[in-house]
Amino acid sequence: MEFFKAENVSKRYSGHQALTDVSISIEQGQVFGLLGPNGAGKTTLIRIINQITAPDEGHIFLEGRPLKSTDIHKIGYLPEERGLYKKMKVGEQALYLAQLKGMSRRDALKKLKYWFEKFEIQSWWDKKLMELSKGMQQKVQFICTVLHEPHLLIFDEPFSGFDPINANLLKKEILNLREKGATIIFSTHNMSSVEEICDHIALINKSKKILDGNIQDIKASFKTNTYDLVYKGNFNEISRMLGSSFDVLAHDEGKHFNQLTVKNQNGTQNNDMLKLIMPVSEIISFSERIPSMNEVFINVVESNN
Repeated sequence: MEFFKAENVSKRYSGHQALTDVSISIEQGQVFGLLGPNGAGKTTLIRIINQITAPDEGHIFLEGRPLKSTDIHKIGYLPEERGLYKKMKVGEQALYLAQLKGMSRRDALKKLKYWFEKFEIQSWWDKKLMELSKGMQQKVQFICTVLHEPHLLIFDEPFSGFDPINANLLKKEILNLREKGATIIFSTHNMSSVEEICDHIALINKSKKILDGNIQDIKASFKTNTYDLVYKGNFNEISRMLGSSFDVLAHDEGKHFNQLTVKNQNGTQNNDMLKLIMPVSEIISFSERIPSMNEVFINVVESNN
């Protein structure tokens, strides 16, 4: 079911076109990656969704109807630039922000207790935010973002300031929120995180959407028919058997195994290629090179510059 839609959204500031006719559609329970270089327009779209600013053209829909001001309670937003009060006590401001989102003091205290215990930060309750590390502050802001159980969550560079252990903890929590029914917009420059948690992505560059789709489908569309082969045998024999149908891109002879990278030039089936070389070699491993999202990102952005 379509949960969120931005339809032909454009936004212009003085002398700068921030968004140009951008449309995205997000299914309920989906983790949607909003990607793009710095200055591409991602933050502008996020600000429009949060009703911090309004589009010049286009429309935003939530749960099948136009977004309205009261929907702000259905949205949780973790900005890249953190927005907590540094001199205010952690528990005090978490409680304050929860009540701003419409929660009763009693419900907020109950859920804060749950999250503080889950993250093992009970001892931080009476500390001022300025006493905590950047990563600790990030945990507090994450809790404040998800506490009121919003239908739509927007995370902008959520792993900034985290060590690998805490980044992994946060990834697990984001996926748990998805399992519980939350729809998530995830904006980051960390492409490995995108591959781990996103179902679908849209790539914005110079104010325009230039790529949109399921991650696995996108990666498959950028394949180059290139394969890595680890084997025992004579390279000259293998090269002769492969013939002109395959272009050898790299070859490395090791003490125990040899490695070969080949490109399939004419669409020959993988099994047919293996049949050619199995009589003259022992195959240790064989794998197709699937481009990473980082490679796709660089490829698409550079080709559109």
